Amino acid sequence: MFPSTTAATAAASVATRFYTPALFNHCARSYLWGVKYAVAHDITFDDELYFVSAMLHDLALTDPFDSHRVAFEEAGGELAWLFGAAAGWPADRAARAEEIIVLHMRDDVPAAVDPESHLLQVATAWDVAGRRPEEFAPEARADVLEQYPRLGFGEEFLACFEDQARRKPDGAAAAAVASNGAARIRANPLDH
Repeated sequence: MFPSTTAATAAASVATRFYTPALFNHCARSYLWGVKYAVAHDITFDDELYFVSAMLHDLALTDPFDSHRVAFEEAGGELAWLFGAAAGWPADRAARAEEIIVLHMRDDVPAAVDPESHLLQVATAWDVAGRRPEEFAPEARADVLEQYPRLGFGEEFLACFEDQARRKPDGAAAAAVASNGAARIRANPLDH
């Protein structure tokens, strides 16, 4: 189900160590939602790169890696670059992981331009706020949620974003909170 490369295994180990169970499951679900979406839309993507980015994309929301000055997606991107470099990736591949994580909180990126960023955007928007429900059939939802249950993810994630918004008012988390993000998170069909 997950890629079995050395970097993918290491990313899963990092995620297991530093995320709460709810955040870990969110990252695993984000990977799986993106893969399901890619298959349905015939999107070719780099599986290892997407998996590593999906598993590490919220690392900067955790206490050990939370930057008090840098928006979480930018700090998370820097951590992914560091991870990629430590994994022996060439600089351009490490930079791609950074870019994917930063872009997942920006305006939509078309799949034809950047498939991995597009997949992470679609997958996280679905898992966090219930966007594009028509893309994910009830059977697929049940299968993914059985493997990786929500475990109170919505409220935990909202608390993280509200904290980020207070401390970093110019970041993407603040923009999400200001644009009624709490209501979208609480209305997510995955929680109902």
